Amino acid sequence: MDRLWTPWRMEYIVDDKKEEGCVFCAAFESKEDAKNTVLVRREKSFLVLNRYPYSNGHLLAVPNRHVSGLIDLDHEELLDLFLGVREAQCICQKALNPHGFNIGINIGAVAGAGLPGHLHVHIVPRWQGDSNFMPVVGKTKVLPETLASSYKKLLQKISG
Repeated sequence: MDRLWTPWRMEYIVDDKKEEGCVFCAAFESKEDAKNTVLVRREKSFLVLNRYPYSNGHLLAVPNRHVSGLIDLDHEELLDLFLGVREAQCICQKALNPHGFNIGINIGAVAGAGLPGHLHVHIVPRWQGDSNFMPVVGKTKVLPETLASSYKKLLQKISG
């Protein structure tokens, strides 16, 4: 039997500590972009790697202002957020060469938002054949790369 080792997942599985406050607001206010995996800061939004990704390079476009829905954004914030979504897709395309993308928003806990208080857009790179039996049978996503490695690859395509 083959074994798949994903030791970084254990932190997520056993972590019963809930962070105080909003993780997106904390990342926005912090100057430690690498620690918080913030890739790009825009005028009204920023791009950050998802801490618990569906696939490698899973980015989030997040408004700087703490709002829960699209209707709470002014015109400039809305435009900047979706220009950020496009920028995230371009960065992922250059760095990871995916075959497609899932781009989506879950607004409210009943819609699946894990952090319903602060709006965010998921930009999920996809590859032909990237789904297998693990999510169905093992209720586990297998990611072939660490967050730190994905962050470096994506950051290189911004800087270089």
